[in-house]
Amino acid sequence: MDPEIAALAGTAGTTVVTLMMTNAWESARDGMVALWRRFQPARADGIGEELEAGRADLLLARQADDADAEAELTVEWQGRLRRFLLARPEAAEELRRVLDELTPQLPGDTAPERIRMEARASGSARIYQAGRDQHITDR
Repeated sequence: MDPEIAALAGTAGTTVVTLMMTNAWESARDGMVALWRRFQPARADGIGEELEAGRADLLLARQADDADAEAELTVEWQGRLRRFLLARPEAAEELRRVLDELTPQLPGDTAPERIRMEARASGSARIYQAGRDQHITDR
Protein backbone atom coordinates (compact mmCIF):
# COMPACT_ATOMS: atom_id res chain seq x y z
CA MET A 1 0.00 0.00 0.00
CA ASP A 2 1.13 3.51 -0.78
CA PRO A 3 2.40 5.10 2.47
CA GLU A 4 1.00 8.46 1.39
CA ILE A 5 -2.51 6.98 1.13
CA ALA A 6 -2.14 5.37 4.57
CA ALA A 7 -0.95 8.66 6.10
CA LEU A 8 -3.77 10.64 4.48
CA ALA A 9 -6.38 8.13 5.66
CA GLY A 10 -4.92 8.24 9.17
CA THR A 11 -5.01 12.01 9.32
CA ALA A 12 -8.50 12.20 7.83
CA GLY A 13 -9.93 9.57 10.20
CA THR A 14 -8.47 11.30 13.23
CA THR A 15 -9.71 14.71 12.07
CA VAL A 16 -13.25 13.53 11.41
CA VAL A 17 -13.58 11.83 14.80
CA THR A 18 -12.01 14.78 16.62
CA LEU A 19 -14.50 17.14 14.97
CA MET A 20 -17.44 14.96 16.02
CA MET A 21 -17.34 16.65 19.42
CA THR A 22 -16.99 20.22 18.19
CA ASN A 23 -19.12 22.97 16.69
CA ALA A 24 -17.52 22.16 13.34
CA TRP A 25 -19.17 18.74 13.25
CA GLU A 26 -21.74 19.61 10.57
CA SER A 27 -19.02 20.95 8.26
CA ALA A 28 -16.98 17.78 8.75
CA ARG A 29 -19.97 15.51 8.08
CA ASP A 30 -21.04 17.52 5.04
CA GLY A 31 -17.50 17.49 3.65
CA MET A 32 -17.23 13.72 3.97
CA VAL A 33 -20.68 13.10 2.47
CA ALA A 34 -19.85 15.41 -0.45
CA LEU A 35 -16.61 13.50 -1.02
CA TRP A 36 -18.45 10.20 -1.16
CA ARG A 37 -21.22 11.69 -3.29
CA ARG A 38 -18.64 12.74 -5.84
CA PHE A 39 -16.64 9.50 -5.97
CA GLN A 40 -19.05 6.79 -4.73
CA PRO A 41 -22.53 8.32 -5.02
CA ALA A 42 -24.41 5.14 -4.14
CA ARG A 43 -22.78 5.08 -0.69
CA ALA A 44 -23.02 8.79 0.18
CA ASP A 45 -26.25 8.65 2.18
CA GLY A 46 -25.03 5.59 4.06
CA ILE A 47 -21.78 7.35 4.97
CA GLY A 48 -23.74 10.29 6.35
CA GLU A 49 -25.78 7.91 8.50
CA GLU A 50 -22.65 6.08 9.68
CA LEU A 51 -21.02 9.38 10.64
CA GLU A 52 -24.11 10.40 12.63
CA ALA A 53 -24.23 7.00 14.33
CA GLY A 54 -20.54 7.26 15.20
CA ARG A 55 -21.08 10.68 16.71
CA ALA A 56 -24.02 9.41 18.77
CA ASP A 57 -21.88 6.49 20.00
CA LEU A 58 -19.09 8.88 20.90
CA LEU A 59 -21.44 11.16 22.85
CA LEU A 60 -22.74 8.16 24.83
CA ALA A 61 -19.21 6.89 25.43
CA ARG A 62 -18.14 10.25 26.82
CA GLN A 63 -21.10 10.25 29.21
CA ALA A 64 -20.10 6.75 30.36
CA ASP A 65 -16.40 7.72 30.68
CA ASP A 66 -15.47 5.12 28.05
CA ALA A 67 -12.02 6.32 27.02
CA ASP A 68 -11.49 3.57 24.45
CA ALA A 69 -14.50 4.46 22.29
CA GLU A 70 -12.86 7.46 20.60
CA ALA A 71 -9.74 5.45 19.77
CA GLU A 72 -11.85 2.61 18.34
CA LEU A 73 -13.96 5.02 16.29
CA THR A 74 -10.81 6.73 14.99
CA VAL A 75 -9.33 3.41 13.86
CA GLU A 76 -12.65 2.51 12.22
CA TRP A 77 -12.74 5.75 10.20
CA GLN A 78 -9.07 5.53 9.32
CA GLY A 79 -9.71 2.08 7.86
CA ARG A 80 -12.85 3.19 6.04
CA LEU A 81 -11.02 6.13 4.49
CA ARG A 82 -8.03 3.95 3.58
CA ARG A 83 -10.31 1.51 1.75
CA PHE A 84 -12.09 4.41 0.05
CA LEU A 85 -8.78 5.86 -1.18
CA LEU A 86 -7.55 2.47 -2.36
CA ALA A 87 -10.72 2.06 -4.41
CA ARG A 88 -10.67 5.68 -5.63
CA PRO A 89 -7.09 7.04 -5.52
CA GLU A 90 -8.19 10.03 -7.58
CA ALA A 91 -10.17 11.19 -4.53
CA ALA A 92 -6.99 11.87 -2.52
CA GLU A 93 -6.62 15.47 -3.70
CA GLU A 94 -10.26 16.23 -2.93
CA LEU A 95 -9.88 14.69 0.55
CA ARG A 96 -6.84 16.90 1.18
CA ARG A 97 -8.91 19.93 0.19
CA VAL A 98 -11.69 18.93 2.61
CA LEU A 99 -9.13 18.46 5.38
CA ASP A 100 -7.56 21.84 4.65
CA GLU A 101 -10.97 23.44 5.09
CA LEU A 102 -11.61 21.57 8.34
CA THR A 103 -8.18 21.76 9.98
CA PRO A 104 -8.46 25.39 11.17
CA GLN A 105 -11.57 24.29 13.05
CA LEU A 106 -9.74 21.72 15.17
CA PRO A 107 -9.74 22.66 18.86
CA GLY A 108 -6.41 23.87 20.17
CA ASP A 109 -4.77 23.80 16.76
CA THR A 110 -3.11 27.19 16.77
CA ALA A 111 0.51 26.25 16.12
CA PRO A 112 2.08 27.23 12.82
CA GLU A 113 2.93 24.41 10.44
CA ARG A 114 6.66 25.08 10.54
CA ILE A 115 9.08 27.03 12.67
CA ARG A 116 12.53 27.84 11.40
CA MET A 117 15.18 29.19 13.73
CA GLU A 118 18.82 29.93 13.10
CA ALA A 119 21.52 31.05 15.47
CA ARG A 120 25.25 31.57 15.42
CA ALA A 121 27.43 31.99 18.41
CA SER A 122 31.09 32.64 18.89
CA GLY A 123 33.36 32.92 21.84
CA SER A 124 31.51 32.43 25.08
CA ALA A 125 28.13 33.59 23.75
CA ARG A 126 24.94 31.76 24.66
CA ILE A 127 21.95 31.16 22.47
CA TYR A 128 18.48 30.40 23.74
CA GLN A 129 15.78 29.48 21.24
CA ALA A 130 12.25 28.26 21.70
CA GLY A 131 9.25 27.67 19.54
CA ARG A 132 7.04 28.89 22.31
CA ASP A 133 7.43 29.73 26.01
CA GLN A 134 10.90 29.67 27.44
CA HIS A 135 11.96 30.15 31.05
CA ILE A 136 15.63 30.56 31.83
CA THR A 137 17.13 30.78 35.26
CA ASP A 138 20.75 31.74 34.82
CA ARG A 139 22.95 32.76 37.72
